[in-house]
Amino acid sequence: MEDDKKKVTFTVDGEEVSLSRTIVRRYIARGDGDFSDAEIVQFISLCRVNQLNPFVGDAYLVKFKGQSPTAQMIISKSAFMKRAESDSRYDGYQAGVIVQRGSDVIELEGAFFLPGDILSGAWAKVYKKDSRFPVVARVRMQEYDKQKSTWKSMPGTMIRKVAIAQAFREAFPLKVGGMYLPEEQAGPEIQQQPDSAQLENSQQPKFIDAPAPEETGDQEAPEFTPDQDPEPVEVSGPDPDLVRAGLIDPDPADEKDEEADPNDSLFKI
Repeated sequence: MEDDKKKVTFTVDGEEVSLSRTIVRRYIARGDGDFSDAEIVQFISLCRVNQLNPFVGDAYLVKFKGQSPTAQMIISKSAFMKRAESDSRYDGYQAGVIVQRGSDVIELEGAFFLPGDILSGAWAKVYKKDSRFPVVARVRMQEYDKQKSTWKSMPGTMIRKVAIAQAFREAFPLKVGGMYLPEEQAGPEIQQQPDSAQLENSQQPKFIDAPAPEETGDQEAPEFTPDQDPEPVEVSGPDPDLVRAGLIDPDPADEKDEEADPNDSLFKI
């Protein structure tokens, strides 16, 4: 396919990552929704700018029919925390669960609570060096509990992650604004770990468009030592790498002989 040749390639922690619209649809997009080209191009641009490798589970695109008109970019907790902690103003965080113990409502640190406690929600506080007060988030268990799988076996851990994500997004909107953890996704639970085909393709990005190999058993993710996390780059106008790859057209302002197309926008969904 012609689209297979239009790839954007960048490096994350020493690993080469190649993405195109076909690659995203085939290996990274999840859910039963119909993904538009604009949603996929936006996802590719955000992965490149924020140094996220979707083939090792840093990020993926989710859309479910009848639940959201637009796709959501979901990232792993480790990638989420790295982005937020790269801000020089970051000064630590605290998080825990909110339980009802008898007639009292108690905020506990961590995810541990007693068998007789009723888990009601979670809280998180993010501290910034330039702020007098921390950014505080409190969430209700009822709003996020899917009553499935890990929500049944580890409810405290799951709801605590939601509170952490909300607090960090509010504290550092330029770093992690618009990014969500799987625990916040309103649709069915999503497998967070990449499958064996994704791991093979992350090791061999040049051959990502080849037919998916047959599964031969469990494979371990490649080990590497992350380099210092780079700062996100402010993108003004169309992403130059996406333009070079042919995924989008150049900025109409740069085309002196052509009339601007008001519908040609990278981030218009």
